[in-house]
Amino acid sequence: MHELIADITLCILVAWGLGLAAHFSRQPLILAYLVGGFLIGPFGLGFVKSQESIATISELGLIFMLFMIGLEIDLKKIIRAGRVILFAAGGQLIGGCLLGVLFFVAIGLPLGNGGFDALYLTIACALSSTVIIVKVLYEKRELDTLPGRITLGVLVLQDIFAILFLAVQPSLGNLQIGIVLLSIARVAGLVATALILSRFVLPKLFHQIARRPELVMLGALAWCFLIGEIAERLHLSREMGSLVAGVSLSTFPYALDVTAKVTTLRDFFITLFFVALGMTIPIPTPAVIGLALIVALFTVVSRVVTTFLPLYAMKQGLRASLLPAINLAQISEFSLVVIQVGVSAGHIKTQTASAASFAFVILAVLSTFAIGRSDEVSRLAIGGLKRIGLRDLDHSHDGEADHGEAGHGAARRIVILGFFRAASALLAEIERQNKSLLDQISVVDFNPNVFHALTERGVHVIYGDISNFDTLAHAGVGQAELIILSVPDALLKGANNEKLVRHVRSLNPNVKIVSTADLLNDVGDLYAAGADYVTVTRITDAHELYEVIEAADKRLLKDKREEMDRLLSKRREVLP
Repeated sequence: MHELIADITLCILVAWGLGLAAHFSRQPLILAYLVGGFLIGPFGLGFVKSQESIATISELGLIFMLFMIGLEIDLKKIIRAGRVILFAAGGQLIGGCLLGVLFFVAIGLPLGNGGFDALYLTIACALSSTVIIVKVLYEKRELDTLPGRITLGVLVLQDIFAILFLAVQPSLGNLQIGIVLLSIARVAGLVATALILSRFVLPKLFHQIARRPELVMLGALAWCFLIGEIAERLHLSREMGSLVAGVSLSTFPYALDVTAKVTTLRDFFITLFFVALGMTIPIPTPAVIGLALIVALFTVVSRVVTTFLPLYAMKQGLRASLLPAINLAQISEFSLVVIQVGVSAGHIKTQTASAASFAFVILAVLSTFAIGRSDEVSRLAIGGLKRIGLRDLDHSHDGEADHGEAGHGAARRIVILGFFRAASALLAEIERQNKSLLDQISVVDFNPNVFHALTERGVHVIYGDISNFDTLAHAGVGQAELIILSVPDALLKGANNEKLVRHVRSLNPNVKIVSTADLLNDVGDLYAAGADYVTVTRITDAHELYEVIEAADKRLLKDKREEMDRLLSKRREVLP
């Protein structure tokens, strides 16, 4: 016991030290934990030699990690997922698995007779890293963009796929239809039990202890370990049970409260899991490094093929099809969980598991930079794809091609550069007050949903990147009388409003330019660049909130709400 405590102490100290180094060098923290585990493990400096300690630390970390992954799976969002996300995820998962099995068997990895290296690597390569993707997209403020939503939707469905694999994983050594069906029946029974209890029993209990934070956290942990033990008794696994426990809690009213209180504990044990995983990685041989490079290359290529092609076939355009492929081009931390489960079950060789871990590290570093610079990468790739004959949305068919000829005798008096929620609200207001004005408006944007929706509603739309000077010229900016820039700097890619104002002014010295500012300090810069009027959303929001306060003081808030409800009921926005 004292040896385990000493080992945990060493793990945390090393993880913290290397974590600081990773933070300052802008590298993934998971990479630091794996390296730390390798350094202090039996294959490194040998400070931690006890296999029992390593196994205990790893299992505890794995249980908590899967519990938290389950808590973050929103079943309602999956049910509401759009057709594009469902088809994209289906194409990526099915296509990735088919390509993976064929490829890894072709290079000589076993599939059957007790060895399932090809299958485990296939599953590992089919999953992408939620931790890396969400972190980078959050920093870039791209979680709410179309490619961001597609990426997140695919990630959620990948987690569901991994759950299904873990359900049949114990039966891989004896894959008879009866045994597989029995395993699925056990999982179904476990899930049904957990969902019923979390729906009808847990809310009442948690309601009674909602004001006692320590009991809320303790109750969540008790639930996690209870479902884990039930799963163990059903000949599944504690890890599978902890995942089901998290998923079942994700739907009940106190999920956010539980997640907030367990997060600190989760981070502690997840750190331990990845450090323990690093301890199991041996010094790489040339064969392991070679296989790791092959796995990494296959992951990137297969992700482009299985993500880009389905999205492109659904007319999402080159950019919206490429960006999710770039975002998803790495191996998931969940993949390491799957591989570790396979090692414990004797399904996969240690050498293959080590190669998967090294491939994870390689792609974690590369994809962090690739996602951070995805706009530049996608622009370069789009140019190459067009040269080999792939067409973008502005040339998808003759009927839509006409919408891209604004620069040749079809220029509109008003041009809206970039289309987000403010522009969507503006069009709805124009429809309500002066619908004939729509015939004088042209919109330029590269969101395929916007392109299709506006085209269906008869609004003139040009598919293009407003940060590109040629796009502005082609869009008829030189002949326009009024230009509206409604997208804030935080959401613009490859440009900002000041730069766009200067470009527009150089193309059309006499046009009236209306721009938007995120910060008050930006207003003066935009006027200096050539804007004629600058809107500041916080000012209009403040005016609306002040009216709400006045209505509340006069006991007229109900009337104010009814007025807003009437206004909203008549609106038919492109971006709800």
